[in-house]
Amino acid sequence: MHAMRSLDDLLAASKWAGALSAEQLQRARTAIFVRELQPGNYVCRKDDPSNVWVGVIDGLVKAENLSDTGKSVTFATFPANSWFGEGSILKREARKYNVIAVRDSRVALMPAVAFFRLLDTSIPFNRFILTQLNERLAQFIGAFEHDRLDEPEARVAHTIVDMLHPQLYPNRECRIEISNEELGHLVGASRQSINRALHALEKSGLIKIAYRAITVLDIEGLRGFGG
Repeated sequence: MHAMRSLDDLLAASKWAGALSAEQLQRARTAIFVRELQPGNYVCRKDDPSNVWVGVIDGLVKAENLSDTGKSVTFATFPANSWFGEGSILKREARKYNVIAVRDSRVALMPAVAFFRLLDTSIPFNRFILTQLNERLAQFIGAFEHDRLDEPEARVAHTIVDMLHPQLYPNRECRIEISNEELGHLVGASRQSINRALHALEKSGLIKIAYRAITVLDIEGLRGFGG
């Protein structure tokens, strides 16, 4: 078991934090509070006020909703070094999804007042948020297209590429720690289908599969898979 990372590790990996003055960073750091989560614990619930910006220090959390029939739909997973929820804070709207820990996790919660203080005082922070929103929108549009047009292997390939996005999920290197079941929730496919797709991608020389982990060998090949 690896040592759990700290808030300082997350801030060191965050582009926006590195662009702040020492005083701004210290003020933001002081405002952030940290929560430890076990699998299944909620970071926040649908319809909660959007009063925090969420960073993932360690572990893995997912954004999901349940249909009226109880079917789970996962919109995104957020690994260590991710920040999310900026859109909901900016619109000052109720949270539109549940955020749940997939495994033992540690999250950083920046209160909205600290978030808006940075927006008011830091141009680099504004640029980071604009880029974050733009990249997130592009990712969801791409996912929408892949979901309707791609075969299962291509959907898995493009989902893996999305999880290595340098802006949204920085410092991931080329290794993703995720189980077939977790990936299935994200892709919207059974664990058996995910298993077949992963083996097809491995046979193509694009990835290497290990227990609860995927190593990407050719990200450009994955990006163009099925295209």
